[in-house]
Amino acid sequence: MKIFVTTNNTFVVRPTKYADTNFERQRLNGDASLLGRVIVVLNIFLQVLMASMEPKRVLKPVNSASQIANAADQQTKKLREETVASEKQVLKTTFPSNQMSGSTQKKEDMGGSDVAAGDGASGPPSRMKKWSLDDFDIGKPLGKGKFGNVYLAREKQSKYIVALKLMFKSQLQKAGVEHQLRREIEIQSHLRHENILRMFGYFHDRTRVYLILEFAPRGELYKELQRCGRFDEKRTACYIYQLSSALTYCHSKKVIHRDIKPENLLLGLRGDLKIADFGWSVHAPSSRRTTMCGTLDYLPPEMVEGKTHDENVDLWSLGILCYEFLCGSPPFEAESHSDTYARITKVDLHFPSHVSAGARDLISKLLRHDPRKRLPLAQVMTHPWIVENYQPAAQAAAKASSSS
Repeated sequence: MKIFVTTNNTFVVRPTKYADTNFERQRLNGDASLLGRVIVVLNIFLQVLMASMEPKRVLKPVNSASQIANAADQQTKKLREETVASEKQVLKTTFPSNQMSGSTQKKEDMGGSDVAAGDGASGPPSRMKKWSLDDFDIGKPLGKGKFGNVYLAREKQSKYIVALKLMFKSQLQKAGVEHQLRREIEIQSHLRHENILRMFGYFHDRTRVYLILEFAPRGELYKELQRCGRFDEKRTACYIYQLSSALTYCHSKKVIHRDIKPENLLLGLRGDLKIADFGWSVHAPSSRRTTMCGTLDYLPPEMVEGKTHDENVDLWSLGILCYEFLCGSPPFEAESHSDTYARITKVDLHFPSHVSAGARDLISKLLRHDPRKRLPLAQVMTHPWIVENYQPAAQAAAKASSSS
């Protein structure tokens, strides 16, 4: 007999002249079939053995977690570098006043803003427009608030870096603060001061409201205070002077802030202080207010006692802030709210030993029970302790030389 293996691994048995009977043919065919199976198994075994000896190359899917993470890191790094470059550009230029004038913002409802975004890395937008989310590249989150989040963003046309604050309408309506947001937008969008965070515009969609804000690269002053524990006198004097300048401007526009505290202050690229949150602010040209608002440790006696108040509440908060900068905690802090209220109404003020006489004098003149006897902002800026520890002219010259 002869066995032939074809190209498709089948076997053909051709009997020889000694296998002429049918029985012999069947036996020979059975032997050939068994031999064929053995050959096929050996062939498969050899192929597997040879394949296992070859070097392997591991392939990762194009959307693997590691690649996505690396891409995200690279994008964040690139955006951060562009942010620093854009902020340096801001220091060399100012926003054209006609681009952000109050006359351009005629809409008082929440139907959008016609305010331009101001200067960018490649210049300000050439036209006034109604903003939408499609106008921005969204970056990393900067913070989280009660009604939404704040994100780093870049306006696509000008490449200008901003902070985009989004708030959910459902949460605003549930808390009943729609009017408060309207007032915040109306006030902050019209303020122009180097120590007040700029609001460039606003817009909204079906579920959210967006505020286009100036980006403060150094973040929250509160976190910086927590990191340091307390500030030295030179740094404190600088912050108090800048805050006094900003409040002087606000009061000249008949705006009372009413919630000055570290959590509502941010730091710019060169460490300048900026008032960031105007949620409790009010425009009161002629009337005295009765609303109790603000943060417990910063409440003035007139609010605690349910009396009317005016812009002098900001002087009290300035004194509390100066004390907290130097000591690391508010002066009337207590275990319970009632104890804090009692200490505020009594002006139960005590200083640690490291606070200088000049700082004690300034704080004591700001924390007066009678609002009319508190030190005016103009005298705060010229107080001997401020003058001794902070020279704004020298500071401005140093900034100009470093940016040139």
